[in-house]
Amino acid sequence: MPKRILTGTVVSDKTDKTVTVLVERKVKHPLYGKIIRRSKKYHAHDEDNAFKAGERVRIEETAPYSKTKSWKVLDRLQASKGTALEAEV
Repeated sequence: MPKRILTGTVVSDKTDKTVTVLVERKVKHPLYGKIIRRSKKYHAHDEDNAFKAGERVRIEETAPYSKTKSWKVLDRLQASKGTALEAEV
């Protein structure tokens, strides 16, 4: 069976060797027909702590690394937008 590959945004890189990836998908509402966004967070393995918050990445389903982590980061699709600069007063 092929492994699932998803695309999402890294929302947290605070844990060691793990990133949290937010994956959004658009679905049609069953009754009203409006397109709505559904999102889910996945914990993905990042061996070298190479990925930072805000980056677009691809993740692949794997055998479990831990209780909550059964995905690994394949590659970076888009770099982070950078941090916002504070206005000088």
